[in-house]
Amino acid sequence: MPPPSPTPAPRPSSPGGVGDGSLRWQRVVGFDPGLNVTGYGVIDCRGGIVRLVEAGTIRSRGETLETRLATIHEGVRDVLQALAPAVMAIEQVFVHAKFPRTAILMGHARGVICLAAAQAGLSVNNYPPARVKSLLTGSGQAGKEQMQSAVQRELALAARPEPADVADALAVALADWHLRIRQRGLALGRGATPAPRRPAPPRTGSRGAPRKRGGDDEGNASLGEDDA
Repeated sequence: MPPPSPTPAPRPSSPGGVGDGSLRWQRVVGFDPGLNVTGYGVIDCRGGIVRLVEAGTIRSRGETLETRLATIHEGVRDVLQALAPAVMAIEQVFVHAKFPRTAILMGHARGVICLAAAQAGLSVNNYPPARVKSLLTGSGQAGKEQMQSAVQRELALAARPEPADVADALAVALADWHLRIRQRGLALGRGATPAPRRPAPPRTGSRGAPRKRGGDDEGNASLGEDDA
């Protein structure tokens, strides 16, 4: 498990978050589903302020589809229990005619992630991949490096988040902030404060039992793989 954050952000005590007045801190977790590697990214946001909490990967283990899915589910539950987000954000399934198998595999992983959210009582916000890319880069066809640079800029990181699975997970969490939280803050006249500078890249690590999961990246069905 990654070490404690030197400047821990407020943790919501309920799905509404904590804070002052009508704008409260809300913790959002984004997931980038993959059969071998699933990225996750957690941010705290309030109006126009956003800051990184933690980001990392969950690696599946096992020889069969069902055992791999079981380890993904276990890792996701570990993230949700440890970091207590108020809401989950995830991309909708994108099916590319040239890569149907990727969409099928990603759909399996996405399903167990949504199952873990339901078991934890979290609402799940779904966003089209092209919408997430367009929101952060201005192009719905942005590649992996563009997305990593966009996430680095949004969170004021010293370096681009690695691996790409982590950047994709943070991207969908940031999309949820922009579309659902930040716009509301701007409407209330409290969203003009820029995100505080973060001097270091996101803390990354593997979750679940064991802490570092096995499996390689071959055939991994991560979000945006087909159209990157």
